[in-house]
Amino acid sequence: MFDLRPVGFIIGQLAVLLGLTMLIPMAVDILYQNGHWKIFLESAIITVLLGGMIALASANRDREGLSIQQTFLLTTGVWLALPVFGALPFMFGELDARAVDAFFEAMSGLTTTGSTVFTGLDDMPEGILLWRSMLQWFGGIGIIVVAMVFLPELRIGGMQIFKSEAFDTMGKILPRAAQISARISTIYLGLTFVCFLTYVAFGLPGFMALNHALTTMSTGGFSTHDASFGEYQGAPEYVASVFMIFASLPFVRYVQLVSGSSRPLFLDSQIRAYISTIVILVVLVTLYRVLVNSDHYEHALREALFNVTSIISGTGYASVDYQLWGPFPIVLFFFIGLIGGCAGSTACSVKIFRYQLLFAAIRAQISKIHSPHGMFRPQYDKRPVSEDVISSVMAFFVMFVVSIGVLSVLLGATGLDFVTSVSGAATAIANIGPGLGDTIGPSGNFASLNDPAKWMLAFGMLIGRLELLVVYTILTVRFWRG
Repeated sequence: MFDLRPVGFIIGQLAVLLGLTMLIPMAVDILYQNGHWKIFLESAIITVLLGGMIALASANRDREGLSIQQTFLLTTGVWLALPVFGALPFMFGELDARAVDAFFEAMSGLTTTGSTVFTGLDDMPEGILLWRSMLQWFGGIGIIVVAMVFLPELRIGGMQIFKSEAFDTMGKILPRAAQISARISTIYLGLTFVCFLTYVAFGLPGFMALNHALTTMSTGGFSTHDASFGEYQGAPEYVASVFMIFASLPFVRYVQLVSGSSRPLFLDSQIRAYISTIVILVVLVTLYRVLVNSDHYEHALREALFNVTSIISGTGYASVDYQLWGPFPIVLFFFIGLIGGCAGSTACSVKIFRYQLLFAAIRAQISKIHSPHGMFRPQYDKRPVSEDVISSVMAFFVMFVVSIGVLSVLLGATGLDFVTSVSGAATAIANIGPGLGDTIGPSGNFASLNDPAKWMLAFGMLIGRLELLVVYTILTVRFWRG
């Protein structure tokens, strides 16, 4: 049995940090004279004490590196443990949420999924609203670090292709993770602050601007209103669209930009493909709204830009119920949610680079069929791609589709209808937020689902956020024997 102490030590430390951050919404509740501040104090004390005990019990650990097994376990363990602690403020006090609802909300927050089981957001204590937004913001920076540091080493879903850009970490994964986190966090914080100021400049009240800046840059999608972003239709939709795109780009490019090298940002084929895809989709939806729905051009363009960007990035904001637009947008929005943003960003779902590799492999295979004796290798960014990367990508696609299928069947077995089951599975695995249908569509939420369905969807969010195979690997007998 491998040593679990390094894993426990890091999880304990992160729990302590999470507990200390609960003092921020506590202070906000005091400022707004909400009695709910006591709940955050109690939750903070519980989280800090339990996290500290876990860290102290695991203190005799390797300070230099983690084995591959420990890395797999740590990556999954963090996203399992922190939602448990993050759920505490939802379970106590005014909300008095049941364990399943509190855990679902915390998991949705930290995985930046954005699905919610809470209603009456407009009347909730300010501290709770801020805590939901903070959970998503923490999850956003966390997944960037995981994508840049851990996934390339674990060779998950083709992410090893970015190993050289994500820095060499093997054997020194913890010191490197801390170093990269510091650089990324500075940029992430800076972009969030600029987003906040821009929201304020375009009319959002300060507290609402802060919350939406946190959930925009994390591509999380939690809002402070039951109507989601429909509360701020108009110019703020353009602001949100721009910053959702910024958040969906590889943060390593921002690091290079700040270091004085702008060429990688503008030459990255992943970024070009992502922006081009958004432009094409926005044009299609805009034309549909104008020609079929008789909408005027500016409104059609604004709603198309905002909602397409929100879904493809996995943010999950909704400014309108696009299900009312007709069957074409409904089908289109379902599938664009399965595209995702760029690797190394806060965006979720499949990621655009995997589609680029898939199409490159298909082109190479077609060329081999036409010229059986020729030598054809898939290329990415004008570089040959190894069979190992292609195999990883193909395995990811297969597991992605199979996971959605299995989860859909399981949700159906709990009594959910076909549309709710399939779209619920897809939105959980792809970490999008809203599903389809009257229940969990853009104008609904997940509150009315049965408890088994909520637990399943929470697990779906976890495996989707961690690129599927990270979680599946630790569920195998071979992993624990090794």
